[in-house]
Amino acid sequence: MTDPIADYLTRIRNAVQARHKVVEIPASRVKAELTRVLHEKGYILSYKIEEGKPSNIIKIALKYHPETKQSAIKKMIRVSRPGLRYYTKVEKMPRVLNGLGIAIISTSKGIITDKEAKTLNVGGEVMCYVY
Repeated sequence: MTDPIADYLTRIRNAVQARHKVVEIPASRVKAELTRVLHEKGYILSYKIEEGKPSNIIKIALKYHPETKQSAIKKMIRVSRPGLRYYTKVEKMPRVLNGLGIAIISTSKGIITDKEAKTLNVGGEVMCYVY
């Protein structure tokens, strides 16, 4: 697999489109941090990292509106990819849907959102947009 982050986003996107309640994804540190950020910002209900024999698995419980059955995640877009990395300075931090969505940034302070990167005054690699 050349781009595990794109695979992670695609699995979540497909599970949301198929209205699944839970999605299982092969675990890594970066994927666990992405999941933590999505949970903190309210895009997923909960998550659990299960230890397994061949590899660890992240189980993500997706979040839907109780009445309309709309998902909390409308779109997930991969920005930086292996063929073309996208880095940004704190002054040129992207705004997703005029501040309604989040950009997940990989910085020297860890994987954080665009708003947290502005408050910490750090730039980094823009991994994806979520809204």
